[in-house]
Amino acid sequence: MVGLAQFRIKRLFAYSTISHVGFILLGLSINSIESIQAFIFYLMQYTISNLNVFIILLSVGFSLYYFINPTEEYKELDDKDNSPIQLISQIKGYFNINPYLALSLTITIFSFAGVPPMIGFFSKQMVLSAALDSGYIFITLVAILASVVSAVYYLNIVKQVFFDESIYTNKSDISLYGTICFSPTLENSTKPYGTSESFLQNNLNIINILKRVIYGITPKKHEFYIVSYFTTRVLKTLENITQRTPKIIDYTLDNITLASSLTVAISVLTSTIFLFIFMPLE
Repeated sequence: MVGLAQFRIKRLFAYSTISHVGFILLGLSINSIESIQAFIFYLMQYTISNLNVFIILLSVGFSLYYFINPTEEYKELDDKDNSPIQLISQIKGYFNINPYLALSLTITIFSFAGVPPMIGFFSKQMVLSAALDSGYIFITLVAILASVVSAVYYLNIVKQVFFDESIYTNKSDISLYGTICFSPTLENSTKPYGTSESFLQNNLNIINILKRVIYGITPKKHEFYIVSYFTTRVLKTLENITQRTPKIIDYTLDNITLASSLTVAISVLTSTIFLFIFMPLE
């Protein structure tokens, strides 16, 4: 019931966990073969769905970088950089911004609510069926009532994503003026040591040599060669950088894409939630 009054989306999912834990404990407390199977299955599907919904919220926060939220409640939020999605109202009309993420979020929420044919429906069905078979009629009715209540605030999220008007406006195009260059590296064939030492290790060796010179310790012949070789490479690198023409790099909405790891994770988890009904029975 507390979830009905929540306006923070992450706190809403935290309160909804109480309802899901009730189903998990119900399957565990009956202590029959069917209930234990239902308990394990419910735990697995809830883990998948919960992981997917928070990955999606993280991705939604990244995708809103190019947009401005003019509402006062958003301006009063703390730590917006590290937690860009905090309020349910922030995802109003998000379907118009990124329909793929909006659909993935909707499928996951439907699974939480127990809407068929999502995987969450079958897990709740297994737990309630095991409870009815063991004669727990009253507790089954209480669990069904809790599912109905939780479906109200779950479907409210879907309603805001698809049917509410978006509150976002586009930022002006962002341009960065400068050059892109790479740190110099020493190839194995041209390194003074003739080994596979990294550029950083060579840098540290040079610093140690210079310290010895400062303290009056005469460096060896090959150590002088290392310092002169390093100095030559640095001068060539600086010369190449100064000869490059600075370029203007424009950041637009089309340039902002999700990382492949997030895309693959969301695709696999959402497909598992939605296509579970088509998996072959054992």
